[in-house]
Amino acid sequence: MLRRTLLRTSAVFAGSVWLGSPQARVTVGPYGPLQGPDAEGLALPEGFTGRVLARSGRRVAGLTWHSAPGDGACFPDGDGWIYVSNSGLPLLGGVSALRFGAGGDVRDAYRILSGTSLNRAGGATPWHTWLSCEEITRGRVFECDPDGSRSARPRLAMGRFRHEAAAFDPDRQVVYLTEDEPDGCFYRFRPLDWGDLTEGALEVLTTSGAWRAVPSPAALTMATRHQVEDAAHFDRGGGCHYLGGVCHFATKGDGRLWAYEAETGRLDTVSGVRPAHGELFVAGEGEIALVGQGGEVSPFLRLAGDDRRELVGPAFSPDGRRLYFTALRGGGDAAGVDGHTFEVEGPFAHAADR
Repeated sequence: MLRRTLLRTSAVFAGSVWLGSPQARVTVGPYGPLQGPDAEGLALPEGFTGRVLARSGRRVAGLTWHSAPGDGACFPDGDGWIYVSNSGLPLLGGVSALRFGAGGDVRDAYRILSGTSLNRAGGATPWHTWLSCEEITRGRVFECDPDGSRSARPRLAMGRFRHEAAAFDPDRQVVYLTEDEPDGCFYRFRPLDWGDLTEGALEVLTTSGAWRAVPSPAALTMATRHQVEDAAHFDRGGGCHYLGGVCHFATKGDGRLWAYEAETGRLDTVSGVRPAHGELFVAGEGEIALVGQGGEVSPFLRLAGDDRRELVGPAFSPDGRRLYFTALRGGGDAAGVDGHTFEVEGPFAHAADR
């Protein structure tokens, strides 16, 4: 049964959710059947190719690639692009970046955030920066420049709590935030000036559906999730994604997917996952599948061998022709530390629309 990371062609949605019944699964999808695995154990449809770009602990373009890779995103960079990747290590987290030329060659690798802890999730801003979130008690949000020319800055007004992911609502000029606690909350941050996250108001969704201000986002004496009496609580908030007036977010503790309608304030669970338009890719343990308009699920790629390898950080290049993701490897105490970052290139249907 598939779960874990949802990826839309326009943005990334990361979380742990169930994708309906096994009967929804089909054998062959629109790209055709999977071919035999390549030398790296990667099975793809005909016409697609894959390669390993970076391995944890090994050098790539002069940089030792980080351990425990997490969420990631792609950003335009002149005639090329940049892929950023979180590191979920305690105390040694942060973010690394790969810079690509127009032909897809790796031109540079560098750090854009260091000295932070458990940076597992985050979100891309509309102004092409990356929010990297600490998943620790009184964790912080850091705004990072993918280019690395400007130092990352903590955005403390966004609250100190066990941050998971962030999603941007440009229509209402707010940022939605999830919290990885068994009784975590669903927040929104209203910047004083859109495009500047330095100052603003942190609010929490309540059981009545109203948003209430968090009295002390710094959480010096009381956790943010306990400061508003009627705050709505969720079982380990995960990834979130805003599109078309709806913010979807996952709860990892119970495997649910929620839909918050920003205009009406209505909040409901979603029984199945279907793309509103375009293609919807789903990364699970050992494979990525494609969800069709009718809710059918078909395999798109599969890694041979240990199916416990979690696939994280999926993102498309700006032209839609390349898909990036990391396979976390290892067992026992080392689980999730060793990561191999892949690139898959081929005739993605949505690439023709860009």
